[in-house]
Amino acid sequence: MLSSNSNRQIKELIKLQNQAKYRKKSGMFVAEGAKLVTEAAHYGKLQKIYIAESSQGREEERIQPLLEEFPYEVVSEEVFAEITDTVTPQGVLGLVQMPKYTMEEILNANNQQFLLLDDLRDPGNLGTIMRTAEGAGMAAVLMSKGTVDLFNPKVVRATMGAIFRMPYCYVEDLPALAEKLREQGIAVYGTAMEGSVVYDEPDYTTGAAMVIGNEANGMSDAMFAAITDRIRIPMEGSLESLNAAVSAAIVMYEMQRQRRHR
Repeated sequence: MLSSNSNRQIKELIKLQNQAKYRKKSGMFVAEGAKLVTEAAHYGKLQKIYIAESSQGREEERIQPLLEEFPYEVVSEEVFAEITDTVTPQGVLGLVQMPKYTMEEILNANNQQFLLLDDLRDPGNLGTIMRTAEGAGMAAVLMSKGTVDLFNPKVVRATMGAIFRMPYCYVEDLPALAEKLREQGIAVYGTAMEGSVVYDEPDYTTGAAMVIGNEANGMSDAMFAAITDRIRIPMEGSLESLNAAVSAAIVMYEMQRQRRHR
């Protein structure tokens, strides 16, 4: 049993939970809960399992097949509280290898509908967007380097497993990528009031990329200059805008609707 927070494995798990730079350098992250651990195993990314002593019997029963295939450690309750990111931990977490994609394979996919995130900062928004992007059948989620870390513990939980299936890539220069998409005949859409059309008017079936801007400041000036078409989501009442994840979901599902009926 691991019962000291000075243990090398425990130190590594704490660093992975707290430090985005360390996650990026190591190519590893922590997935909490039986569902995510099971998903990680299914997609070939699970490296090791850690089980809290107090929930050992219950969690062992839920993930018993994995314990026969992967190495695991039992962790004391006090130490497990230090390696978990949740207030009420489920008692099991996994050391997981990050899924990785290249821009080349993403842009060469048959599906040419993308979501571009311009400095999105809220972990819950990013996790929800990844989950919704999978449901809406998007080709990939492409993110500026200023967007919150996809493997932040809160993001990972909010994806509900989509993190293992939804292609993604961080981009050094998102406006330059938008220009590249335009050169390939893919229209790049962004929300704006002036000179815009309602979001369900454009034809997205020939290829489209939708930009979602920063929660507080919207799209950067460079990103706004790179879009080809302006759309808006009509609203009644006195609202001026919607949550970033909600806006993304509305447009992504319109893209899916058009694919289904073309």
